[in-house]
Amino acid sequence: MPPIGRRALAAALLVGAVLTVPAAPAAGAAPVKKLLVVGMDGLNWDNVVAANAPNLHDLAAQGMLGRSLVQCPTTAESSSGPGWSNIATGVWPDRHGVKNNTFIGRQYGTYPDFLTRLERADPAYATYSAVDWPSLHNQGTFSSAIDTRVTFDGDANGYPAEDERTTTDAVGRLSNGGPDASFVYLGNTDVVAHASGTGAAYQAAIEKQDQQLGRILTAVRSRPTYGQEDWLIMVTTDHGHRIPQGGHGGCGIDERGTFVLASGAGISAGSRPIDVRQVDVAASALAHFGVAATLDGKSVRVRSTDPFDGLALRTRVDETGTPATLAGWTPTAPTGWSVIRSAMPTGGVTEWRGWSFATDEFWSRAQSGQERENALRTRGVFAVADSDEFADKSGGGSYDSTLVSPAYPVAAGSTVRLNYVTHYRQEGSQKGDVLVSFDGGPDQLVKRYVADARATVESLPVTVPAGATAMTVKFRYYDASNNWYWVVDDLRIG
Repeated sequence: MPPIGRRALAAALLVGAVLTVPAAPAAGAAPVKKLLVVGMDGLNWDNVVAANAPNLHDLAAQGMLGRSLVQCPTTAESSSGPGWSNIATGVWPDRHGVKNNTFIGRQYGTYPDFLTRLERADPAYATYSAVDWPSLHNQGTFSSAIDTRVTFDGDANGYPAEDERTTTDAVGRLSNGGPDASFVYLGNTDVVAHASGTGAAYQAAIEKQDQQLGRILTAVRSRPTYGQEDWLIMVTTDHGHRIPQGGHGGCGIDERGTFVLASGAGISAGSRPIDVRQVDVAASALAHFGVAATLDGKSVRVRSTDPFDGLALRTRVDETGTPATLAGWTPTAPTGWSVIRSAMPTGGVTEWRGWSFATDEFWSRAQSGQERENALRTRGVFAVADSDEFADKSGGGSYDSTLVSPAYPVAAGSTVRLNYVTHYRQEGSQKGDVLVSFDGGPDQLVKRYVADARATVESLPVTVPAGATAMTVKFRYYDASNNWYWVVDDLRIG
């Protein structure tokens, strides 16, 4: 019989019962929270779409599919160590410390995996992880605090066989009783892509893993207590692969590509949000159980309220680095916002003439290897002023543009905070000013950027003067001539 949860076992011992399956909740009781995260290594979603993968396709149709991109050097490689650390901990590599597959610099003591956090929140939770890449246990990505850690060795015995053993173990434990929260790792897709690229053998490996996923899902859905349980099921990957040759670790779009599938109560069927990131897996797991944690991720059940994310996007005009069919930018600000371009010089690349709004894929494709890929705390659509890309088409003069927010109501005499995400690279004499004005009055400088502030979440205090009722925020990027760039996202007045 598969292991039973400690909470159920303790209750049985108290009454001297012989326990075979967990008892159903009493009438009117809330459903029992359950979690399953399945990790499939090195899985490109475009290849899944082309494969005979009914279980993955069904999860996407009946739940949520969020696609996004991960980091690349210099922040960290787009490889398994950093990727699974992002997923497990819910924070990016500048916090968890894993830059590559050596795991040197790991900070799991400060940023533990979501199963370990559940154990710390309530040791009565039964937790389980099954992997066949031993490093995920040996290096502590999923820690020894987890109740049941099952480690197979795909490196020694081959991933086809060890994926099968992992699946069989998970099916046995999940079919009856078993853990409250689980992580199950399958690795053969990554191995095949490294060996032979993303062609026919990779497609076959995807289809085999989809069958294994189907067996795991059937075990969950066939549980005697399934009707009294509240399951959050997520499937994700650590990185993609270069198409068609395979391989990853660098800054290419295919190797940075990841996805999160999620199914459960409160998740709309067929939803395709643009604000999901890899770090949201851990945050979603903890939120499902009501466990608070300060992470880079957020629950997949929480949608963005950032007005940038609702913009209608366009295809390229002058930009040559992006595909002609990729709709990923617009010069048009959201309702209530505006962009001042009157001080901009003539000429230049149309897409970057003053503050524009773009997606990670569109902007990072514009020029690789200059840290655009590592604006990790942005989501969906963000505002970007890019003097470097603007100067790629002939023009003259210095870049000078200001992004202007709506007027926010404020209480006179109070202190408010400007909360926003920034990704700023400094070069030459360029400057980035954060300004506020009250009731149409003069601008007041809150912060000036003259040094790198990459992938940063700011929270700047502002004192509201007596008699003020409304505050406008401005982001001015200027004195920049073929220098770097400034990204701003998700402004919130606290």
